[in-house]
Amino acid sequence: MNRSVPPPTITAVLPLAAATPTVTSVSPTSGSTAGGTQVTVTGTGFTGATGVRFGATQASFTVNSDTQITATAPVGSGTVQVTVTTPAGTSNQFVTFTYVTAPVPVLSSVSPSSGPASGGTVVTLSGSGFSGATAVRFGGVSAAFTVVSGSQISATAPAGSGTVQVTVTTPGGTSNGVSFTYVSVPVPVLSSVSPSSGPASGGTVVTLSGSGFSGATAVRFGGVSAAFTVVSGSQISATAPPGSGTVQVTVTTPGGTSNGVSFTYVSAPVPVLTSATPNSGPAAGGTTVTLTGTGLAATTVVRFGATPATSFTVVSDTHLTAVAPAGSGTVQITVTTPGGTSNGLSYTYSGAPNLSGISPNQGSTSGGNTVTLTGTNLTGATSVLFGATPATSVTVVSPTQITAVVPAATAGPVDVTVNTPGGTSTLPKAYFYVSPPVLLGVAPLSGPLAGGNTVTLTGTHLIEATAVHFGATAATSFTVVSDTQITAVVPAGAAGPVQVTVTTVGGTSNPVSYTYLAAPVVTTLVPNQGPTSGGNTVTLTGSNFAQTTTVLFGAVPTGFTVVSDTHLVADVLAGAAGPVALTVTSPGGTSAPTTYTRVASPGI
Repeated sequence: MNRSVPPPTITAVLPLAAATPTVTSVSPTSGSTAGGTQVTVTGTGFTGATGVRFGATQASFTVNSDTQITATAPVGSGTVQVTVTTPAGTSNQFVTFTYVTAPVPVLSSVSPSSGPASGGTVVTLSGSGFSGATAVRFGGVSAAFTVVSGSQISATAPAGSGTVQVTVTTPGGTSNGVSFTYVSVPVPVLSSVSPSSGPASGGTVVTLSGSGFSGATAVRFGGVSAAFTVVSGSQISATAPPGSGTVQVTVTTPGGTSNGVSFTYVSAPVPVLTSATPNSGPAAGGTTVTLTGTGLAATTVVRFGATPATSFTVVSDTHLTAVAPAGSGTVQITVTTPGGTSNGLSYTYSGAPNLSGISPNQGSTSGGNTVTLTGTNLTGATSVLFGATPATSVTVVSPTQITAVVPAATAGPVDVTVNTPGGTSTLPKAYFYVSPPVLLGVAPLSGPLAGGNTVTLTGTHLIEATAVHFGATAATSFTVVSDTQITAVVPAGAAGPVQVTVTTVGGTSNPVSYTYLAAPVVTTLVPNQGPTSGGNTVTLTGSNFAQTTTVLFGAVPTGFTVVSDTHLVADVLAGAAGPVALTVTSPGGTSAPTTYTRVASPGI
């Protein structure tokens, strides 16, 4: 049975409409009103772009990708919207660009004004208006650069040739040009390497001699790069890397790579240094230094730092002597053999010492005190002399300071001398030995407990006195009258004798005795009355009478006899009837008054 089949349905496929472009950002977001700023526009849907506008003004542009366009800002002012137009439409995001009034940069100088054709020269550009710089060009070639300030840019010259104009571009425009000349750099020439051999383990310090070494970028032993230092245009110091056999040493500079000079790796042992004696000497050189170690028999060079020894003599495989060249500071002594270069041992060049002061500058003839010497180049001091006598000990504190313990000597001035590996320095009559003080006596020999009285000390060598002590207590004050006499105000003290001493820079004197006395005390008076005519005696009992100097009836002194420290007999003076105060005085003071009464005779 026939069935009718419906015809197939045909559906038309229409092309998808392209998306309207979007702008998400512009960089930079501002530029000069004069136009010309290179602006990167970022977004989507840029393929087939037909227009880029800054406000209403069309800009020249290049489509880099579907998401990036590079446009050159046209002349304009104020803040405008940046839009992109494609066949699908025009973007409508409000992404803006601001026109600013920026000064056109001015370039006044470039330094240096020349460099190799290979580029790489770091050039300093000076001028004004450099802030916000967007490009530095050598001729038409852009250079890497850093804006240091509004008046300075550091740029690295690209490769080039001839003389080109250097310009700076900012939002304000492009500067005037200043000339920079590319010059041809000669190919380096290597004439020798020294030493010309070393151990397979590497490490040999090799001196390369020749020409055209300035700006060297590589030193190779065979195909292996070596660490190196350009000493000058004609010398390089390089450290041989590990290797074997004979290889060619070459130097590479911006001008090219030099010829090769042979260096042979050998299997000889590397020399080892264990000691250098002495390890210091004068800056003028000339010191003979004994080096000990191993593997020294085939020594080809001895260096003090980078300077070869004036001469050297191999004594044995373990000993050699070398004469130090002139130098300064602390350097490393090394020995080089076909097996390589040894470890380094320190050697210090010492300038001639110069003493400038000593403190304190005087002391006792017995010595033993410590003084500080100041000056320069004192490192390594071996001795300090006071006159012809060495200091008991010497300590080098720093290159400018030494402490020394003074030896004993006779009184008077002496020269002070310091000896170092760098030489000798003397301060004439810089230190004075002072004789110790001698006390002969003190007057008076006693006084009150409260002190405050003045005594006179006699003796010798007292002129430099710095202290007077009564026992452990310093005098209240003292005055040096002469080299043989001092007056001192006695401090308070306890009853009894104390030792008085005088201290000077020469030391402390022998002691002399001084006695603190308590004031007399009267406890009884017998009899305590008598006739107005006087002539009788009274007996006083109490304490501290032994040193009595005066007995007063009122203000009038009378005769007395000290019986003991507790008893005293005094003569009664005639006087008016009535009470009168009786007092006893000694170096310890005056007693409290005791009353004696004169009684008139009865009338007839």
